[in-house]
Amino acid sequence: MNKEQFVLEVQKLGIKIDDDKLLKLEKFYDLLIDWNNKINLTTIVEKEDVYLKHFYDSLTLFKEIDLTTDLTLCDVGSGAGFPGIVLKIFFPNLRITLVDSLNKRVIYLNEIIKELKLEDIIAVHYRMEDFSRINEEVFDVITARAVSNLSVLSEISVRALKVGGKLVFMKANCDEELENISNIYNKLGLKLNSVNKFVLPIEQSNRALVCIEKTKTTDKKYPRTIDKIKRNPL
Repeated sequence: MNKEQFVLEVQKLGIKIDDDKLLKLEKFYDLLIDWNNKINLTTIVEKEDVYLKHFYDSLTLFKEIDLTTDLTLCDVGSGAGFPGIVLKIFFPNLRITLVDSLNKRVIYLNEIIKELKLEDIIAVHYRMEDFSRINEEVFDVITARAVSNLSVLSEISVRALKVGGKLVFMKANCDEELENISNIYNKLGLKLNSVNKFVLPIEQSNRALVCIEKTKTTDKKYPRTIDKIKRNPL
């Protein structure tokens, strides 16, 4: 995806784009590649691939959530900064927390935030299950892109989500994961709202946005599958 294609497809999503946003993305790309030579952030490094598979893909969250409103958003396992950094560039109104379990990635993320002069966004060094315990019902939206499976993500994130808030998990394929989640969602006070399936432009690879709503505050002793969490670290 070249820059012209990117602009066109972003506009098709209904997202406003301008020169300042494009300049920030260019700088983000340069910083990403530079840091990727120091720490392992991504195997996708060609510019056209980054624009499609990281930048554009991050913005597809807008298909499910109106990001133009005043929202608190948490990006679980943010890694190289997707979708969180891209969302902040395009939606400066969002108050974003990037959570990652690896400190060197957190250092990188906070450096990106500094270099791009982004405000109301911070990266913190936590495992999400620990972060949730000390940040109960703080966020309107919690998202994660290509991280762990739906049941584990829901368990470790639900405590930090406001009642009425949304978990929106960005997946390539989720059919198998969706088969056995209704029981656990009942226990967690969650309900599955929608599964938005689509394909990325150009390469036509499958994507899905799984949107889950928190309907009530459950017992403070949220059920957790600790063994699962250990096998599927963020």
